[in-house]
Amino acid sequence: MADSVYKVIELVGTSTDSWEKAARTAVERAARSLRDLRVAEVVEQDLVIEDGKVTAYRTKLKLSFKYEGGG
Repeated sequence: MADSVYKVIELVGTSTDSWEKAARTAVERAARSLRDLRVAEVVEQDLVIEDGKVTAYRTKLKLSFKYEGGG
């Protein structure tokens, strides 16, 4: 197996339904422009509250993918 390098980025996904859907949204959107996604780690979850009601779920992820930089 060849040596590899992985890059880690932070993303925040949102959903009006759940934290799980917010995480899925972030990963699926990232997959449109990044290749070889490896691991997503949930680092934080929070809620948006308006007029005393939960209106959105937010999930912050650390997402790693194989780095293929030049050089």
